[in-house]
Amino acid sequence: MSSMNKNLTIKGYFSLILFGLAFSLISCQGGGTKEKSGKLNIVCTTGMIADAVTNLAGDHAEVSALMGPGVDPHLYKATQGDLARLTEADIIFYNGLHLEGKMADVFEKLARTKPTIAFSNGVNKERFLNNANFAESFDPHIWFDVSIWTEAAAYAATVLQEQDPEHAAEYQANADKLSREYNDLHQWVKDEIATIPQEGRVMVTAHDAFEYFGRAYEIEVRGLQGISTMSEYGLQDVTKLVDFIVERKIKAVFVESSVPRKSLEAVVEGCKARGHEVSIGGTLFSDAMGEANSPEGTYPGMVKANVNTIVNALR
Repeated sequence: MSSMNKNLTIKGYFSLILFGLAFSLISCQGGGTKEKSGKLNIVCTTGMIADAVTNLAGDHAEVSALMGPGVDPHLYKATQGDLARLTEADIIFYNGLHLEGKMADVFEKLARTKPTIAFSNGVNKERFLNNANFAESFDPHIWFDVSIWTEAAAYAATVLQEQDPEHAAEYQANADKLSREYNDLHQWVKDEIATIPQEGRVMVTAHDAFEYFGRAYEIEVRGLQGISTMSEYGLQDVTKLVDFIVERKIKAVFVESSVPRKSLEAVVEGCKARGHEVSIGGTLFSDAMGEANSPEGTYPGMVKANVNTIVNALR
């Protein structure tokens, strides 16, 4: 082993030790804060989960998300500040299905002392899309099928009822209301995508995050990168996608808010070199929502923004 590699190995080893010590010290500070504030302290990983839980919990919880706008959950690593927030939480909700792949050990440790709940646990496994190339697991992007997200949110409501039975009736009423809103949203997406001519109903994106969307709303999807942004893309991937776009005469591709746009720009240039003009049809919200206090900063607003962008570019 070279001196440089040896130093890197030692550095990595001590980093793991320091991370473990930090987690242990924070864990010793105590658990949730409900008894202090009178409300449940709920920490979620993604904005999509936090938005659903906020609607379910109403006035009975303080809900926050670790990952804000433009943050890629595939690559996200918990900071010491995150560990403090997670340790102080009464309940933790995360997506699961390896979406937050770099936080798996953290969730495993926290689950020993508090409810640490995968949103995806509430979904019938028969509804999951297989993807053998992603950690030998299922596609984690379940929020792109609103009907699946409705199922997951209903499960989260049962968790809240179990943890805070005093307000169970209110959680159920909130869940019923949210279910109606999501059902209406699901039908709206179907109706809007159906306005795109069948031959043009193809969306090309930066990474393969929209398979659930494609299945639910009958639109073909293609991504340059794999299902996780941790996967690398190369010249061969770009060439294959350029061939597909030119052959199908696709007129627009879409960048994503949480993925660098340079990957799709290479595809656009490749198409241009082949004599086919393809435009960037807009930015889609894939693994993160929009800015707080904006329409896209809510789950329904994010879904509507994506659909409007897709329809306007392809219709």
